[in-house]
Amino acid sequence: MEIPKLLNTEISDVAATSLLTLYCHALESQSKDTILDDPLAVEITDKLNPELSQSDNKFYQSLAKGKVEKKLVVHIAMRAKRYDDYVRNFLERSHHGIVVNIGCGLDPRFHRIDNGKVIFYDLDFPEVIAVKKKLLPETDRYRFIPSSVLNYEWMEAITQLNPDSLLFLAEGVLMYLQEEEVKSLVLKLQSTFPGCELIAEFFKAAWLKQPLQGIMNRKLQRDLHLGNDATFKFGIRDSKDLEGWNPGIEFLDDWFYLDEPENKLGLLRVLKDIPFFRKIQWTARYKLN
Repeated sequence: MEIPKLLNTEISDVAATSLLTLYCHALESQSKDTILDDPLAVEITDKLNPELSQSDNKFYQSLAKGKVEKKLVVHIAMRAKRYDDYVRNFLERSHHGIVVNIGCGLDPRFHRIDNGKVIFYDLDFPEVIAVKKKLLPETDRYRFIPSSVLNYEWMEAITQLNPDSLLFLAEGVLMYLQEEEVKSLVLKLQSTFPGCELIAEFFKAAWLKQPLQGIMNRKLQRDLHLGNDATFKFGIRDSKDLEGWNPGIEFLDDWFYLDEPENKLGLLRVLKDIPFFRKIQWTARYKLN
């Protein structure tokens, strides 16, 4: 994968998905009856476009031209809005809360939800954070952690703050990990930060079996031109599955895209009454006691 000069660093196939998310935000922000208002995403993509358009990489070229499937743009924008709402709700309950955005990518979420008090950490691979530092400045309350989420040394920076209220977000992250990695991460968060909240996106385990997995891989790698490593590996059957991992993991609620009264979903809304399709990809919220 050719790397644009502006990025000036090689990024993995999984990390490259952060560009797709950013561009979906920007495209939706400029659409009629927008789902997500993200002017900073528009500003950042405008800066990236000249470099991406000169790339030989089909994925980068399509982004620079704004050629992203409309259904995907709507899906990503709806998810971002929902996660923003989760954060705002958390901050209403915990005015001085701390938020850790795991696998943050290039998303400028902090600038959408900042209440003037929150301490917000963006955590992602070092190469992603290296790019993000060129696009967004750190502040006393907006901080970057360049690390794999599986290298638990990153947690030391959070524990030093002795947080009373802590929220972890894992939007579009866990499905790229192995099951044992996800379980280890959740249990480590629970033991290190008892009482914290976890909001994470999940993928239906049944879709990780052939032939359905092949359909998903073709979607990611052929249609979206993502690399071979951009493949889903982890899924669950039900949101309550995590409660069986350890006592104290408490399922609170979950959210499904197709349940939203969003006109831009179009005909997809008719699938909400079919469990197999309604529950392919969704978000769940937990208390890690």
